[in-house]
Amino acid sequence: MTAHYDSFAEAYVAENETSILNAYYERPAMLDLAGDVAGRRILDAGCGAGPLSEALRERGAEVAGFDASAAMIELARQRLGQGADLRVADLGDPLPYVDGEFDDVVASLVLHYLRDWGPPLAELHRVLAPGGRLILSVNHPFAFHLSTGGSYFPVAEWPMEVELAGHQAVLNTWHRPLQAMTEAFSAAGFRIASVSEPPIAPDTPEARVESELGGRRRFVSFIFFVLEAAA
Repeated sequence: MTAHYDSFAEAYVAENETSILNAYYERPAMLDLAGDVAGRRILDAGCGAGPLSEALRERGAEVAGFDASAAMIELARQRLGQGADLRVADLGDPLPYVDGEFDDVVASLVLHYLRDWGPPLAELHRVLAPGGRLILSVNHPFAFHLSTGGSYFPVAEWPMEVELAGHQAVLNTWHRPLQAMTEAFSAAGFRIASVSEPPIAPDTPEARVESELGGRRRFVSFIFFVLEAAA
């Protein structure tokens, strides 16, 4: 999987920087949910090339990040500077951070790449201070049925064929129904503070809304959660 993403890291980043779903929908929604982060210690789990880390740092947060892809981390270092706390680490393994190190964790479009959410969520809970927040986005649970016609209820593999800045790629994701998500959160010791299905950002160019979204400002794509870590 890691080598797979290393192979198209630059194309993925080029698409992520400007695509309407990332630049005008997912990233603004994550920042809105994070709110005032000045002085907070934040871990960017699956940080990719670091656009969310950069935005959080600009808002006054102290940000660390990790990604399983060494190529993504190198691109993040180019963005954030060689002194940034960036590490190559896999969310499926124990993380290289101490217990309670962070006030918040952000996981932007990360968990849906994993079949098993149990150990990764437990690790994210471990590195959060009591009462800390896990702010995350994943594929909306109904998007799988809308896109493929597949059954909503089973956890199912969902390879997504995409074009990234002219590069054809397959993103190996997993669909899971809402109940499976919420049960995994509870089992890991999280309480759901917020569930969000926001509209696209208000500053999205109207021409792009018309040409790429058919004029819609609300649609089924991603779903967002704010979770609180129980003591």
